[in-house]
Amino acid sequence: MTNKDTMMDLCTRSASETLELGVAIGRVLEPGDVIICSGDLGAGKTVLAKGIASGLGVTESVVSPTFAIAHQYQGHCLLQHIDLYRVESTADLVEIGIDELLNADAVIVVEWGELLGSHMPEDWLEITLKSAVPVEAADDVRVVTLRGHGDHWASREAVLRDAVASFEGG
Repeated sequence: MTNKDTMMDLCTRSASETLELGVAIGRVLEPGDVIICSGDLGAGKTVLAKGIASGLGVTESVVSPTFAIAHQYQGHCLLQHIDLYRVESTADLVEIGIDELLNADAVIVVEWGELLGSHMPEDWLEITLKSAVPVEAADDVRVVTLRGHGDHWASREAVLRDAVASFEGG
């Protein structure tokens, strides 16, 4: 998934479907995988992260690390869940030890990951969530775009496509 032709656009119609999509993705992740989740406030990033955690076998309750910046959870492997919403500068990233967090022997999920700037790893899976309907509408329809960056994700495209096949075509 190293170019626009290999991006995947999926559709979820509820928070529970977004969670299920996260579970499907989580089942194929391995230590060293970095997932960058972006989208507006309330787009479903934390719901997706909860699903990824479940797919990794995490049994404890996963909550947004907005105030703590990072939480760790143990499943089949370690999950590092990072939320950069409150980070205001590169100096803040350095202060929280972002390079160490990103280089942990874990699956790493970063909400608001677009704020990483020069700290962005070489290989990462970008997941963008966008509301497909006006916020005030009753529906919770999301367009979810997956795009791999780097050789690692290019080599795992088929595995990821198979994992999310039930969501293709919305």
